[in-house]
Amino acid sequence: MNGKPLKKLAVKGNNPIYFVIFIFLSIMVLNACSIKKMAMNTVANALTTPGSGSVFSGDNDPELVGDALPFAIKMYESLLVANPGHRGLQLKTGSLYIMYANAFLQTPANMLPEEEYKKQEFLLKRAKNLYLRGRGILLDALEKRHPGFRKNLDQRKFEQALGAMKKDDVRHLYWAGAGWMGAFALDPFDMKLGLTLPGASALMECVLKLDKNFGEGSIHDFYILYYGSLPEYMGGDLKKAREHFEKSVKSAERKSASPYLSLATTVTVKEQNVEEFTQLLKKALEIDPEADPDNRLVNILNQRKARWLLEHVDDYFLPKEPEEEKNDLNDSNQTQAEEIK
Repeated sequence: MNGKPLKKLAVKGNNPIYFVIFIFLSIMVLNACSIKKMAMNTVANALTTPGSGSVFSGDNDPELVGDALPFAIKMYESLLVANPGHRGLQLKTGSLYIMYANAFLQTPANMLPEEEYKKQEFLLKRAKNLYLRGRGILLDALEKRHPGFRKNLDQRKFEQALGAMKKDDVRHLYWAGAGWMGAFALDPFDMKLGLTLPGASALMECVLKLDKNFGEGSIHDFYILYYGSLPEYMGGDLKKAREHFEKSVKSAERKSASPYLSLATTVTVKEQNVEEFTQLLKKALEIDPEADPDNRLVNILNQRKARWLLEHVDDYFLPKEPEEEKNDLNDSNQTQAEEIK
C-alpha cells in the first residue's frame, strides 16, 4: 500500500515534488558557489591586509625575499583571476610586480660589470616587461572603479580621468605611475611609450595632491628622481629635486636611505659634485634599518647599492683638470688653516 503512491509519484513528471527537488538542488549549488566566493574573499582579504606587506618589506634577508617573490606574485595573480574585482589583490599583484622589477632585476643589472652586458640587457628587458605588467593591472583596477578612466587618460583628459579619485585610490595611482616611469627609464628610446609619459606624470601629481607625504616621503623620492634625472626641456629642475629631497627626509624622519640615494644618483652626478655625492651615500649608510622595521628590506637594499656606488665613484664623474685639483687643494689647505686658528 505504501509503495504504490511512491511509484505513482515517480512516474508523474508534472508532480510538484519535482519542482521542490529542483529548487532544493539549485539552492545547494548556489550556496556552494557563494561559499566558494566567500572563502576566496576571506583568503584574499587575509593576504592583502595593510600589515601583510611587511612580511616582505620587513625582512632582513634580500636573497630570501628575492627567491620567494616570484611564487608569491603568481599566487596573488592566480587568486586575482578567480576574484577579478578584488581591489586588494589588484593592488598587491600590480605593486609586487613593480617592486620585484626594481629591486631584484633592474638594480642588480645596473651593478653588473661591463663584460656581462648581455645578462644586463636580459635583466633590464625583463624589468621593463614586469613594470608594464604591474602598471596594466593597476590601471585596470582604477578603470573598474572609475569607468572611463583609461579612455580619458589615453586622450590626455586628465581632469576627467582623475577628478573623481579619492585618498583610497592613492596607492593604485602611485604604483601605476612608478611602473610607467620605471619602464621608460629603462628604454628611453621607446618613443611610443615616451609619448604616454604625461599620463604617468598626471597620476603622480594626483598622488601628491591627495596625500602630500604619501608613503612616508615615497612620493617625494619619486620627484627627486623625476626632476633630477630629466633634461630641462622635458621638465627637469634640479632646484625642485632638492626641495623634494628636504621634504622626503623630513617625512621619513631620517629613517630612510632612499632620499640620499635618489639625490646622489641624479642631481650630484649632473652637477659633477663628487664631494656631495660621497657625503650623501655615507649618510645613507648611517641609517639604522632597525629604526623602521616595516621598511627594513628597502633600507638594506639601498645601503647595499650605496656601498657599490662608493666603490664605483669614478664611473660617474669625469677626472678633474690639473687646475681644478690645485684650486681644491688650496681650498682644503685654507679650511685646515682656519680650523687650526
